[in-house]
Amino acid sequence: MTLFEKIVARQIPADIVYEDDQVLAFRDINPQAPVHVLIIPKRLIPRIGEAQASDAALLGHLLTTVPEVARRVGVSEGGYRLVINNGRDGGETVPHLHCHLLGGRPLEWPPG
Repeated sequence: MTLFEKIVARQIPADIVYEDDQVLAFRDINPQAPVHVLIIPKRLIPRIGEAQASDAALLGHLLTTVPEVARRVGVSEGGYRLVINNGRDGGETVPHLHCHLLGGRPLEWPPG
């Protein structure tokens, strides 16, 4: 069971900012910006590189929840960055697909 599956199951506490029947969003415990929220599907998809065509509806729902999460954490007006890491070299550390919503300050491109 992944760390994020344990959060979904409420075996590990998290600062949850959004939840519905398919998606959970919670504050990152090691924030890389003033606002750093992880948005995950409740059903395990290990990484975006392993997503299947049958996951399309869930992935669409995941992405369409982002504006509501951004509104709830106060970054919808100023803007935010959405990041999905895939694999070790991509920065993935938990094998459960998740989006990083980062904001609360101007973000540079490319990232450092």
